[in-house]
Amino acid sequence: MPKVHSPAAQEIGRRVRSARNQRKVSLEDLGHLSDVNWTTIGKIERGVSSPSVESVVRIAAALEIDPGTLISGV
Repeated sequence: MPKVHSPAAQEIGRRVRSARNQRKVSLEDLGHLSDVNWTTIGKIERGVSSPSVESVVRIAAALEIDPGTLISGV
């Protein structure tokens, strides 16, 4: 099993997954909407990869949320 990148990455991933599930969007669809590979989004959600600022902004835009929602307080 892959190792968690950091507590911050883990929290950002939890927030991405929560927002995606609330909007009933699949990983594949989010990847298409955000132009971030869906396998990368899966790694972000599991906390094994720390997203770049650009990825956070793209994912947030695709989920129609403020990027600060994903990173605030981490």
